[in-house]
Amino acid sequence: MADIIRLLPDHVANQIAAGEVVQRPASVVKELLENAIDARSTEIKLIVKDGGKTLIQVVDNGTGMSETDARFSFERHATSKIQKAEDLFNLHTKGFRGEALASIAAIAHVEMMARTDGEEVGTHIKIEGSKVVSQEVAVVPKGTSLLVKNLFFNIPARRNFLKSDQVELRHITDEFHRVALAHPNIAFCFYNNGSEVFNLPVADFKKRIVHIFGRKTNEKLVPVQEETQVLKVTGFIVRPEFAKKSRGEQFFFANNRFIKSPYLHHAVAGAFDGLIRQGTHPGYFLRLEIDPASIDINIHPTKTEVKFDDEHTLYAILKSTVKHSLGQFNVIPALDFEQDQNLETPYNYKDKEARMPDVTVDASFNPFTEAKQKNKGTTNYTKTSARGWENLYGGLEVNSPPVQHSNIEFESETVNSTIFDLDKDAPDVPGTTFQLRKKYIITTIKSGMVVINQSRAHQRVLYENFLKNITIKEAISQQLLFPLTLNFSTNELHILKEIKESLNSVGFVFERIHTDGVEVKGVPVLVSESEVQMVMEQLIADFQLEIPGDSFSQSDMLAKTLAKTLSVKTGEVLDESSRMSLVNDLFACKETTLSPFNKPTYITITENDIERKFI
Repeated sequence: MADIIRLLPDHVANQIAAGEVVQRPASVVKELLENAIDARSTEIKLIVKDGGKTLIQVVDNGTGMSETDARFSFERHATSKIQKAEDLFNLHTKGFRGEALASIAAIAHVEMMARTDGEEVGTHIKIEGSKVVSQEVAVVPKGTSLLVKNLFFNIPARRNFLKSDQVELRHITDEFHRVALAHPNIAFCFYNNGSEVFNLPVADFKKRIVHIFGRKTNEKLVPVQEETQVLKVTGFIVRPEFAKKSRGEQFFFANNRFIKSPYLHHAVAGAFDGLIRQGTHPGYFLRLEIDPASIDINIHPTKTEVKFDDEHTLYAILKSTVKHSLGQFNVIPALDFEQDQNLETPYNYKDKEARMPDVTVDASFNPFTEAKQKNKGTTNYTKTSARGWENLYGGLEVNSPPVQHSNIEFESETVNSTIFDLDKDAPDVPGTTFQLRKKYIITTIKSGMVVINQSRAHQRVLYENFLKNITIKEAISQQLLFPLTLNFSTNELHILKEIKESLNSVGFVFERIHTDGVEVKGVPVLVSESEVQMVMEQLIADFQLEIPGDSFSQSDMLAKTLAKTLSVKTGEVLDESSRMSLVNDLFACKETTLSPFNKPTYITITENDIERKFI
């Protein structure tokens, strides 16, 4: 039998590796920024075009590379970070595998310009799909400039899986936030399509957070600091009253590297237990300093998932540290058992004895005696005769005939045909309704009865109404007497700008959108003024999770989110008119059987089903 196993060509192996390292433009941004940080840069510029699909450029003023190093850096597993396997457990740098540049060069057009401090000229390399097109001497500034153009140009299938420019830009912004927060000692600039998005000067950790998430973030932060033999924790947590439905402000940094750890997140969430609303998530920016030998960051190509040697100890320390900060800065409500100062004896009377008052009292004084009344000049009232009291009712006699009850006619209870007759799947004719367990609405029909889930039914009604308003753009808006100012981060404001037109279609009216938030002067009729903040946060949370691409899915998601947020919830008591109105509105919808989230809205129990239970 002929041999069938053979070695893959280098360019194919690099493309396979690129599938693990480079998932989207944001992956390229992460790798290039981390390389710039490892080069000991103090200023880093990030330039992207068309969501990173056309251009990603990172310019730094670091140590740069020689001509040989610049060429050799694009070889797979070529690295200056480690030399032996033991170095993997003593890492102090971002990259160490030597896969990033080789993987990027395999699926894009790459240009590198680099120069070290001791050389007068640098080198300029062009690579297309792992093939070196040219390498020549060039006059370039100190440091390194890497341009990545036409990402996935030779893998059309991967390029087709990329989302819209706005969605990819959002992922790039998230990666930029993570790197910039981990290194406040480095100045960062971010440009998108020629316009400046961020300009972050060198600052401390708190100022870097404020520069990224807005000035209003400053009043939300509570400092956290604890140092033990195992772990050192510093950073900030967000006050419980500012907890959001989205997970946009949860950051862990282990040895200045952003990590994702559901286990440690659970520890922080446990410290906030009882302080935040159900369904919301606490915000935190926590920096963990731990022995590199006790952490393994080599379990995933993206290096964001890590493994600790003793997770249980870290869990306990982190939870107690966050709880201590919440109590230390009076964030947790506490019972005060101290004595009230107003109830204490004044200082001047502390050592004095009590003495009897000098006031004399006449023990025989009785104000109700007749003599006392005359002396005081008061008037004595005497009871007059009650004769003639019956004259008060004179002229009120009415000679009306007795009521004949047999002549009373009652209104007929016959119900005429309704809209339910138009839909063969709908209940026949609704009669009286009642509510079961504050969750279901039960109404009788000709063939039995219908059990309706009140929350899902209301979601369906609101969903179709909002979708109709978005389509025809004729929603009714109620104007607010005083505009509401809502504060959001830069990333959240980008999302609001994307869906602003759709929000206007359902009734939201914005005065203006500035750098720290928005001013709302009009809201839909169904949204109360107190619910505006909650509705907007829910919208942003849903868009961050699902990130729709086209306008249709955007409108659909907006209608679903508003319907879910504003619908009647389980546990709410509905009166008779509200129940009947909901039943009528449900079966007037185009789709009556399913909620917007494809869950049944009602079930029908026929008379035969009931009779079978008694057999």
